[in-house]
Amino acid sequence: MEDYLIKALAYDGYVRAYAVQATNTVAEAQKRHDTWHTSSAALGRTLVGGLLLGSTLKGEDKLTVRIQGDGPANGIVVDANGKGEVKGYIQNPHLSLPLNEAGKIDVRGAVGTQGMFSVTKDLGLKEPFSGQTPIVSGEIAEDFTYYLAISEQIPSAVGLSVLVNTDDSIKTAGGFMIQIMPGADEETISKIEEQLKTTPRISTLLDEGLTPEKILEGLLGTSELNILEKMPVQFKCDCSKEKFGEAIIALGAEEIQAMIDEDHGAEAVCSFCNNKYEYSEAELSELKAEALGGK
Repeated sequence: MEDYLIKALAYDGYVRAYAVQATNTVAEAQKRHDTWHTSSAALGRTLVGGLLLGSTLKGEDKLTVRIQGDGPANGIVVDANGKGEVKGYIQNPHLSLPLNEAGKIDVRGAVGTQGMFSVTKDLGLKEPFSGQTPIVSGEIAEDFTYYLAISEQIPSAVGLSVLVNTDDSIKTAGGFMIQIMPGADEETISKIEEQLKTTPRISTLLDEGLTPEKILEGLLGTSELNILEKMPVQFKCDCSKEKFGEAIIALGAEEIQAMIDEDHGAEAVCSFCNNKYEYSEAELSELKAEALGGK
């Protein structure tokens, strides 16, 4: 199944709903970072959450989600934009913790229960918008929900789910975000709350072949959805040798000369996608000349 996200309205526009199938996207991140079982689930959930939040932005606008907990994951960073593109990394990719008491992947054990959850939005204005809330769960979906309620004042329900195979590859991944708009009646809210309690995890539903559209119908208890947009999503990094070259220039001529003298070259590695870029002594000399203001 192709990865895509849908945006929909229900109940006369009083409910906004988003659902995403992101198996290939999370699988790409798993391969690039060689994440193990627990790290795959933690990073995967954050990538899916980033896609859902990112889909509320306009095309080129972007956001960064940072989860800095006290668990052995050490931290997770995800960038997403309004075009369905996402990238991210987990500082400790090699975590395979024992399953938790419920027999599920112990994401809370990886993330921790103390720390900060923050979202920074670059909307093309002079100053980015930044909001942060304390980690309330460590399971990640609840932390997205709490952030939306406190920082953005939107009553929401967020579900993020990743099924990991025994060989650490990704079986399915996806998520949903349901937001209640001002003026929604209590009957609608109660109905959705009941549906959320009884609906299986979204990765299970995706594994059974359900589409994001069908998943939203089940979550909302209605087939009367107004689908606003269907958008492809993917893991995509915008790093390049040129961008890393600019970063090297910013280090200054002295630092670049040290790279030439001591290492006879340089290698830059992108944290987000693990791409590697090699710089020869000659290339570093050119960058040094630019750092000195010449060409």
